[in-house]
Amino acid sequence: MALPEPQSATLELEPEPEQPSPLSQQRLQESTPPGAAALPRSPGRAGRRAEPELRVLLTPLRAGRRLPQKRLLSGGGTGGKRLRLERPPETGPGSPADSGSDGAGDGDGDGDSDGSDAGDAARDGYSQLSAYERKRLKNITENAKFFAALKLHESAARLYQIASRKQPNVTKRAKPKKAEDEPVRRRSMRLQRVEPSGIPVPEPEAEELPRVPAGPVPMVPEDQESSKLTQELLATWMRISEMKANGTEKLTCDMKRYQDSLSSMVLSEENIRKVVKYRVCSMAIHPSQSIVLVAAGDKSGQVGLWNVDGESAGACVFVPHSSMVSCMHFSPWHPAHLLSLSYDTLRCGDVTRAVFDEICRSEDDNFSSFDFLDDNGSTAVVGHWAGDVAVVDIRTPGMSPQLSADIGFKRTRTVHVHPVNKQYFMAAGSVDVCIYDVRYLKSKGNKPVSSLKGHTKSVASAYFSPVTGNRVVTVCADDKLRVYDTSSLSSTLAALSTVSHNCNTGRWLTRFRAVWDPKQERCFAVGSMARPRQVQLFRDTGALLHTFCNPDCLGSVCSINVLHPTRNILVGGNSSGRLHVFKE
Repeated sequence: MALPEPQSATLELEPEPEQPSPLSQQRLQESTPPGAAALPRSPGRAGRRAEPELRVLLTPLRAGRRLPQKRLLSGGGTGGKRLRLERPPETGPGSPADSGSDGAGDGDGDGDSDGSDAGDAARDGYSQLSAYERKRLKNITENAKFFAALKLHESAARLYQIASRKQPNVTKRAKPKKAEDEPVRRRSMRLQRVEPSGIPVPEPEAEELPRVPAGPVPMVPEDQESSKLTQELLATWMRISEMKANGTEKLTCDMKRYQDSLSSMVLSEENIRKVVKYRVCSMAIHPSQSIVLVAAGDKSGQVGLWNVDGESAGACVFVPHSSMVSCMHFSPWHPAHLLSLSYDTLRCGDVTRAVFDEICRSEDDNFSSFDFLDDNGSTAVVGHWAGDVAVVDIRTPGMSPQLSADIGFKRTRTVHVHPVNKQYFMAAGSVDVCIYDVRYLKSKGNKPVSSLKGHTKSVASAYFSPVTGNRVVTVCADDKLRVYDTSSLSSTLAALSTVSHNCNTGRWLTRFRAVWDPKQERCFAVGSMARPRQVQLFRDTGALLHTFCNPDCLGSVCSINVLHPTRNILVGGNSSGRLHVFKE
């Protein structure tokens, strides 16, 4: 329903002086209709001059009449003005207001107004207003009641009281001012990840390393430009692997001769070479007596080969793995085979076919170490980071192990087979070092033959002595090297001797592993954090027998070390991929 056209009213603002003039009184009498009551005038304060008032006159206009402009009538006073609302004069019958009051107009009135509205307007004293004005005043009244019911003012007052509350005084400790002349702390090149030459060596990230596909990987070097060097090195490896050693029996020389030979082993600059790109995690040395061939595996999966006695100054680098190469061994039966283990796979590098064959694969990247279970290198025991061990037959096709056993470890870092009694192998875990019999392994519920007690923190390595297996040396994170007597296996073995040794290698260094010298099974070598940088050699009694060092050439920690089985040679690898060879 269409609303009628609103009827306009004239708004007049007229100041009222204290003593109106006769002209003003006459105009007031003429403009005020009979019966119209004016709003009461606000009395002034006692003793003060009464303030002039402004009156608002609402005069209804007939339809079609032009809305007049608001006009302010000047008054006689100059003081403040007060707004005053007066009722408009009554209109006669037939006016627009009168016709709209009873809802019986000519069709232009307010269709929503009815008799009840007119009655309410009459009772309120607004019967002379138009229907539009009455509707508007009614809406204003209802809105005012609605907002009053919301109690917004009370809510605002409460919020203001909450916001104005004083917060508890909190005393802040003043930051100490940094002294301008504070000396700069010195950091070693190892902590700065910087080579001695000043070139930074970033640690490889997992997403940056290429993923090596499953299956055989050709023995192709990473640097294609060194193809001639690679051919020469592979030919040397094949040649020395075909030569049989004069004596295959392991012999131990007397301590006097052995100690004299240690003094003759020195390090020179030509016997230092960067073989792999990142830190060395494992090493193996070829058993040849004529050529010193060393293999090294790093954190990124690279395997480097270096002919120490060769005329070429370089080394060949291959990438058969996608992750850290944690363990490496030349096959005891066929040295032309180099077995390397990473998190996900065990591979055999066969130089005769120039390929890295895949022997076993772990779907959950769980391999940690391995060792041969027999002299011909056909079977091996493999440790898992999750604590299990597995028996793998290298001759059997397929990527799955023949047996997987739960030995109750939370973590297995190293496994090592007894050199004489091949049925025994030793596993080193979080704080456990136990000896098991592989003949009685089963899926679950395996009990150790003997337990080596005394470790309070994680064990990094545990190895049998190479000739008789009557000694075991362990490296523990509690800064102790422990030697055990395993000549007779009992259920529990206590340490025979203990050596205090700083094993806190930190994050950027490979953890120390103490390895026995095959030429003297009562002595073992281990890396050291002492300065000048050195490799220490101890007796099984705990006495320090010799220190390999050269302040001019060795300036880093050699975490991984390996000794030649027949020659007086020790090779140490550091965290930047460099190998240091101490030889006669």
